[in-house]
Amino acid sequence: MVPPGTTCPNCGAAVPTDAFLCPACHEPVGEDVWEASPPGEAATEPPFPRPAPVPGSVPTSASAEPPVRPRTVPARRPAPANPFSQDFARRLGRLNQWAESVEALGVSIPRLPAWAEEAAREATNPEPWAEVVRGVERIAQRRIITAFEEWAKSTKGRLTRLEAYSVDSRLERDQIEDALHTARTGDIAQALATYRQVDRVVSIKERHLDQAREELERVVALLKDMQALSIEPPQDPAETADELEAELRAGKLAALKQEIRALRLSAVGKLKSTLPRYITEYGDYLVEERTHGIATELEAIDLARGARDFFRGHPEEGLRRLRALQEMHGLPPGRSSRPTGRPAR
Repeated sequence: MVPPGTTCPNCGAAVPTDAFLCPACHEPVGEDVWEASPPGEAATEPPFPRPAPVPGSVPTSASAEPPVRPRTVPARRPAPANPFSQDFARRLGRLNQWAESVEALGVSIPRLPAWAEEAAREATNPEPWAEVVRGVERIAQRRIITAFEEWAKSTKGRLTRLEAYSVDSRLERDQIEDALHTARTGDIAQALATYRQVDRVVSIKERHLDQAREELERVVALLKDMQALSIEPPQDPAETADELEAELRAGKLAALKQEIRALRLSAVGKLKSTLPRYITEYGDYLVEERTHGIATELEAIDLARGARDFFRGHPEEGLRRLRALQEMHGLPPGRSSRPTGRPAR
């Protein structure tokens, strides 16, 4: 409280006893007011500290609080770009491409697990991860080169077989060496492209040769079956096999196929005129044996199946059945001498 009769030190106006500010100029009373306590009473501190007046400021009431400044959140700076990310993505894509392309070679190459890929992309120090990726690439390249060497060895063996039948393969041999060279120098993509081209061409040449070989063997087997059934073939099977084999090894595939086609037509034409009589005779022979108490049901079924295959346009299969029946049961009397004993079944 202010003692009675106190005046404002600033403007000289009377200050009430219960006021802390001058009612005229609104300035705080002087510091001496707090020191002028009545005798016998202890000096008291003000209920709150009074800030020093700022020149030019607008006076406020004693109960007013200082304004609170709003807090500002500093803007987040963008994370610096990882210089390894772009190179890592390129190397990883190349590894994935290698893994998909070398499956035909029968080789598997190492690949980074998903957690390692994520850690490498987010790493602040990418150099250790870069070394890991380079190591994986080296291992993959060594495995691919080994697979290429094994492929070259096996493919050269295939070319040797083709060359035995006068199939030119000089270009394919040069391309094999090119594929090995490019793989060893690190150009795996180009090596794989050459590998696919060589493998495709060699497979086509092998397919043509195998088809010619199969047709040759089928027509020779047809002539031999005719001879075994006592049906005179249009040409001798042994001599025909030697002649066709010589043409095959000379690489005359087109002429060989034409000759095989003509020979087969001649054999089938002769069979159409002679085979029905043979089937009839053999059927009568089975019926005669059955009248003597010999079971011939299975032989009759084989005879019917052989005749069906022939007349449905499969002469090789039909004659093969009839020849097997003849070897198990023998030929009818008059076509050849019957064996003394019946083979065990």
